[in-house]
Amino acid sequence: MASDLEIARKAKLEDIRKIAANYGIEEQDLIPYGHHMAKVKLSILDRIEGNPRGKYVDVTAINPTPLGEGKTVTTIGLGLGLNHIGKKTVSTIRQPSMGPVFGIKGGAAGGGMSQVIPMEDFNLHLTGDTHAVGIANNLLAAWVDTSMLMGNPHDIDPHSVTWKRCLDVNDRTLRNVVVGLGGSGNGVPRETGFNITSASEVMAILGLANDLKDLRVRLGRIVVAFDKKGNPVTADQIGGAGSMAAVLTHAIHPNFMQTLEGTGCFVHTGPFANIAHGNSSIVADKIALRLCDYVVTESGFGADMGAEKFFNIKCRVSGMKPDCAVVVATVRAIKVHSGKYKIRPGKPLPPEMLEEDIPALEAGIGNLLRHVENVRKHGVPAVVAINRFPTDTDGEIAAMVELAQRAGASAAVVSDVHARGGEGGADLARAVVLACEEPSNFAPLYPDEMPIAKKIQTICTEIYRADGVDFTPEAKKAMKKFEKLGMGRLPVCMAKTQYSFSDNAKLVGAPTGFRVKVRDVHVSAGAGFFYALCGDMMTMPGLGSQPALLNIDIDENGEVQGLF
Repeated sequence: MASDLEIARKAKLEDIRKIAANYGIEEQDLIPYGHHMAKVKLSILDRIEGNPRGKYVDVTAINPTPLGEGKTVTTIGLGLGLNHIGKKTVSTIRQPSMGPVFGIKGGAAGGGMSQVIPMEDFNLHLTGDTHAVGIANNLLAAWVDTSMLMGNPHDIDPHSVTWKRCLDVNDRTLRNVVVGLGGSGNGVPRETGFNITSASEVMAILGLANDLKDLRVRLGRIVVAFDKKGNPVTADQIGGAGSMAAVLTHAIHPNFMQTLEGTGCFVHTGPFANIAHGNSSIVADKIALRLCDYVVTESGFGADMGAEKFFNIKCRVSGMKPDCAVVVATVRAIKVHSGKYKIRPGKPLPPEMLEEDIPALEAGIGNLLRHVENVRKHGVPAVVAINRFPTDTDGEIAAMVELAQRAGASAAVVSDVHARGGEGGADLARAVVLACEEPSNFAPLYPDEMPIAKKIQTICTEIYRADGVDFTPEAKKAMKKFEKLGMGRLPVCMAKTQYSFSDNAKLVGAPTGFRVKVRDVHVSAGAGFFYALCGDMMTMPGLGSQPALLNIDIDENGEVQGLF
């Protein structure tokens, strides 16, 4: 079978203006980046504000294996399927970080016949938004250190600086570093570290800002440190937010690209779901909802991560309400959740896993059932999409459909978009249309006024099914401080492993009898949430022994090779 890159290169790329026009996006609304992709100006919202609002569909998943379960393939394919049955639709997805692209996970342009193109541009740089986020982040970091060196006018306690530098590369050696060495002219010596750019608060802010003015306000609210009296020091106070906003003036406009079938797709912002809010931008969704019958957006990783944050952070900020959620599942992942099989990145699947094993499905199906229950707990209809692989047997597929329907899903449908594009997603599209007609009584999981610790406990017990939460003294001290400073009404962004409902990646399936350990709580005041670090979660990933970068090169014509 041809690789994703080979399939993408055989496709005929259309002039992006032509595709945009099909959605009512005029040439004056575009900032072209070549002929095949463009940014869409936020000013379009003034012109289309009176248009009817489309249906809002979120695509999420079960807890994935390290290989991924095809959630982006399904997000793009569902958009293709809805267009195939006559519904004007775009998907809104995140831009991939080049950390995973050159690591083990790969890109996020979809795959097979369900892709966004040109896929090289999609996965490598695109229009430079991620680099702009990194520059804005590091500009502020440089000014914080310089301000402390040059008289420290804000009386910053060097040991309290929380603002880290970032880099869009998996580099574990930068998790913990010491800066300012080499004499007094090189800064104030202190311990710090790097985040991957997708974990930067600037990326989270870009995704949650409602417009350029809101972006500027949020940047100003960033807490970079505390003074020696314990008061927060913000980016506005030290004078760094304005320059950051200037760097991001183009990045705030969402990117508009095309699929293999000539439909549109918005690609904007790239926060990870295990260490950030894990959703594409609010502005992309706002534009899309006024242009289309249906908008298919995607939340990162399983519904315990990206979808929980979609419901309780993104929708809380935007005021938009979802009409339906799609939970993606695969036979192979459900088998893994039985505890019988293990998948190792870069290694072939165990041969016995390729054989029909209905008992393993029955043992692992609890993971899917719990995710469907969690979606419905937010008052949203759920459709299960079974992303089919060639090794799945008809018996396994039939068993998956039956088991998923028992969970209370509106429907359970086989998705074949990887092999057949929009045609292969038509049945899923019809199921989603029907689900969107069901009553949606969407409501967040917890109210704003709930104490921080109680919000964390609610997520852990209601979504993860933990017996309780153990807070370290550091976490308790941090929550007490934030509530004393009047920040307690913010929602919570949990940072934990994506592979399990628990904070232990080895507890697959639907585990019970566990407690979640919260080792620290930080505030992202600009983004507007707290983030709780659970277990051993890191905000800077590392490369494995055989990363994808070893297979990527250019040929004699300068074309990229080995990219999926």
